[in-house]
Amino acid sequence: MNILDKLAEEARRRVAEDKQKISADDMKFAAENLNSEEKFSRALQKKNLSFICEVKKASPSKGIIAENFPYVEIAREYEAAGADCISCLTEPKYFLGSDKIFREIRAEVSTPLLRKDFTVDEYQIYQAKVMGADAVLLICAILSAAEIERYLKICDDVKISALVETHDELEIKIALAAGAKIIGVNNRNLKNFSVDFSNSARLRELVPPEKIFVAESGVKTPADISTLKKIGVDAVLISETLMRAADKKSALERLRAS
Repeated sequence: MNILDKLAEEARRRVAEDKQKISADDMKFAAENLNSEEKFSRALQKKNLSFICEVKKASPSKGIIAENFPYVEIAREYEAAGADCISCLTEPKYFLGSDKIFREIRAEVSTPLLRKDFTVDEYQIYQAKVMGADAVLLICAILSAAEIERYLKICDDVKISALVETHDELEIKIALAAGAKIIGVNNRNLKNFSVDFSNSARLRELVPPEKIFVAESGVKTPADISTLKKIGVDAVLISETLMRAADKKSALERLRAS
């Protein structure tokens, strides 16, 4: 079983536990009765490159990234630095995230928030909406085409954006056929965690210009940003580079200026 399969299996276990606390029907009812608008996609629809800045303590490939992890302060720094959106890991076993971390950040920043977890059940979409998320992550590698299409419909119904993550040509086709509006290309292979930065360059031409194209993982330097701008990327999700930076505001400003 590769790491992505383990993450999905762990997510299913957590969902089962959460449903014992709040039923699926109650969670759906709560989400459907919230009035809000889609802020995440709108924040990425601009002429210049958009930046999604990630709050993450650890990862399966890198271990602990931030020993000192004042996550609310980090989110505030991102907001002050002009992050267009913020991504927050809530997966607890391998990334050491939590819903509590997300909620505390949500209470302190107004920047659109992506609840970054491993969606394997529609319950998590309703749950994210109730938590105050502006977007959820749907990963093609762990979902069927039918599930992606159904989950995108749910996202539309409750007015929450979906970042649909892809890794290759087939997954791009599946995402587009399902109606994805925001397509991410992960330059890191989550099955073995190798990084191929050219992945975004290869796949960009397959995505129509009216879709929002997000490059994920492996983005570290101003030179990387320049390369992604040239191929027409709309947004970048940056994680480890910013999490390891002592001055996150300055680090983001350097990337923005490239």
